[in-house]
Amino acid sequence: MPEQEDRDPSAGASRASRDAEGAGGEVDWEAERRRRRARFLRELAEARALQDRVQPRRAKAARLRHAMRMRTFRW
Repeated sequence: MPEQEDRDPSAGASRASRDAEGAGGEVDWEAERRRRRARFLRELAEARALQDRVQPRRAKAARLRHAMRMRTFRW
């Protein structure tokens, strides 16, 4: 899978060091951090969706609790 390459810490370190040598080292580091964060959030959403499919009763209860919290939230 192509995602496995991204998970290799040595590959990320070499890519980050190459990026840091460029003119915009700080910008490249920030872009890499945003890419990792976006990948993490995608995987987290996928895991939650899987959990919702596997445990529908728990997912329904969580939706109801969230709706109640949103109704009682004071702006």
